[in-house]
Amino acid sequence: MNALETAAHQEASTSAFSSVFERMHAASRRSVVADRQGRESRLDALLALVHANAERFVAAIDADFGHRSAHETRLLELFPSLEAIRHARAHTGAWMKPRRRSASIWFRPGRARIIPQPLGVVGIIVPWNYPLLLAVSPLAAALAAGNRALIKMSEFTPRTGKLLADLVGQHFAEEDVAVVLGDASVGAGFSRLPFDHLLFTGSTRVGHDIMRMAADNLTPVTLELGGKSPAIIGPDYPMQKAAERIMVGKLMNAGQTCIAPDYVLVPDGREQDFLAAARAVVARCYPDMANTQDYTTIINERHYQRLEHYIADAQDKGAKVEPLSAAGADPSRRRMPPLALLNVDDGMQIMQDEIFGPLLPVLPYRDLDAAIAYVNDRPRPLALYSFENDAARRDRVLNETVAGGVTVNDTILHIAQENLPFGGVGPSGMGHYHGIDGFNTFSKQKAVFYQSSLNGMSLFNPPYGALFERLTKFLIR
Repeated sequence: MNALETAAHQEASTSAFSSVFERMHAASRRSVVADRQGRESRLDALLALVHANAERFVAAIDADFGHRSAHETRLLELFPSLEAIRHARAHTGAWMKPRRRSASIWFRPGRARIIPQPLGVVGIIVPWNYPLLLAVSPLAAALAAGNRALIKMSEFTPRTGKLLADLVGQHFAEEDVAVVLGDASVGAGFSRLPFDHLLFTGSTRVGHDIMRMAADNLTPVTLELGGKSPAIIGPDYPMQKAAERIMVGKLMNAGQTCIAPDYVLVPDGREQDFLAAARAVVARCYPDMANTQDYTTIINERHYQRLEHYIADAQDKGAKVEPLSAAGADPSRRRMPPLALLNVDDGMQIMQDEIFGPLLPVLPYRDLDAAIAYVNDRPRPLALYSFENDAARRDRVLNETVAGGVTVNDTILHIAQENLPFGGVGPSGMGHYHGIDGFNTFSKQKAVFYQSSLNGMSLFNPPYGALFERLTKFLIR
């Protein structure tokens, strides 16, 4: 396809999904309130879609990656997707009930309520690293809140995107849920639509662009970004146990996870202890790293070269690269074994960007004050991991650092809790979803005051006289 044909194709794609959006928008204005039965039936349809086609998604994601561990897809995408839908299905009825609020004493016996209402049409922009989970989880929240949803899939996972688009077309009316496919130019057009809410998961760099484009329509945004998520190992915490949980979390999806540990802070002088423990974990989990089906490849050539550049740049500037596996890299298959890096500093690109791969800088810290200061001197991360058995030290880390979410004495697992909000802070994102927090994000919390037939408001009507003066003096005493 030449440049002219490509431009024409993109224009036609933009016109098509704009038309779908307009129909969704019109439908949302005709029917403002989605009843409980309607919401639950849509969640049932989503559950059936994912459950019945689980192995098709495994195969599609594997093909998109070149190789994605089928076990990881089942554990990290299918299971949490189904859990998100089931959790929303079980709680939708309770979430959508009006909530009582206390009326001010001066306005009683009037009553106050919060009535959650659907926003209308929600846009969801999905990244390539977990293409099923990061489409389904926010979609479940949007449907529970009674919205319609338009989903933009990543061009880096075309097979998964096509499969989801086909299945959504079979399970949902187009004016309820639809999927958009296409490249970054299509994504830009998508972001400029006047959604009632837009959720984007991806890089901080692209997050800036999304927010700018959404601002033209004053579209509220939830940005799930990333950043450099630290792991801090306390001086008395067993190194073998910490290394196991850090390496397992780091090597899920070959490090292509937004909340993967991005660097490790270890007590000064114990760097080699960590490396020895990390190598033992890798050898145990991936005994045949060169050929195992349990280890995922890097998504595409561009990202493989990006990671190679980080390694070369760090080495040129004085870092020491420490292999954590006996296996060598295989560029032809984009298979990159894990590497640790010592002697890193902020002048290296690997310490400036989110790594998004199986590379792990290891940094020494002198004392807890220094570790906390190191984290706080940098942009606030999406996740933080504290390995600490001493309650006072653990609470200092929790209270004196700010991060989107924390897992204590493990990694990743806070994202799997549907009763906890998931979201970043500052450069790592804004807004939350998961469970009730996702429902609230995609709902308008309408404030309603019910005036009582017996009330004293007529005492404050003009013309204002002596009684009014006495009452207002009492109120502002």
